[in-house]
Amino acid sequence: MDELTKKDLEKINKEIEYRKVVVRAQALEAVKTARAHGDLSENFEYQAAKRDKNRNDSRIRYLEKLVRNARVISDESKTDEIGINNTVTLYVEDDRVEETYRLVTSIRGDSLKGLISIDSPLGKAIMRRKVGDRVFVPLGDKDGYYVVVRKLENTTDDDSLEIRSY
Repeated sequence: MDELTKKDLEKINKEIEYRKVVVRAQALEAVKTARAHGDLSENFEYQAAKRDKNRNDSRIRYLEKLVRNARVISDESKTDEIGINNTVTLYVEDDRVEETYRLVTSIRGDSLKGLISIDSPLGKAIMRRKVGDRVFVPLGDKDGYYVVVRKLENTTDDDSLEIRSY
């Protein structure tokens, strides 16, 4: 069960509606047009149009399942503690470097872009922590590393973060 914010659900529902009304109509028209070109067994346009239509339908099913199984959580936090959508600067003791991340729900997580899921080991470890806290991030039973919270920026969901693909 995914934990999603109200904003996540709004964004997902907008995408579902757009895919049902706009993308599906375009995909059906593309299939119809390609079908009119004749022999379907060797018709690349038809195969591509069908693949695109199926991909869109699959995405709709995936998003609808997310909505059905979601547990709605609040993205509010105290101004002095780390919460969802906040940006944090952490000092990684082992590497002696500072790294900046934004804490997000699992459907928006993308570590390559600095978006850390609340379900990740790092996300779980720093949630509700404060500037100055030294936090152990577990990696398995015995391994892990320490980070120190250096800075907290109370950013909010400005609707710019995309919903992750499957």
